[in-house]
Amino acid sequence: MAEAYEREQQNNALLNSLSSKVSALKSVTIDIYDNARDQETLDHSNQVFSSLSTNFKGSASRLTRMARQGDTVAVLKVAGIVVVAGLLVWIVLGWIF
Repeated sequence: MAEAYEREQQNNALLNSLSSKVSALKSVTIDIYDNARDQETLDHSNQVFSSLSTNFKGSASRLTRMARQGDTVAVLKVAGIVVVAGLLVWIVLGWIF
């Protein structure tokens, strides 16, 4: 009877050890998943900024082409829009910070 009780105690100890190892493995798995999801978000952000850079370069080249053609009214309109947008950003950031 004592031998069976001792085996039961050993089984319980091994079961507790196994349970803690499974919990640790689950935690590591969740951390890996979170890291992979964050990496996917970073990759998506890189794609967005790359696209933004391409669009900005295209807009700058069109503006340069327009300026070379002598359309000064359009260039002044774009410059005014840029100045007003810059002032608005400056004011908003001034309120926030």
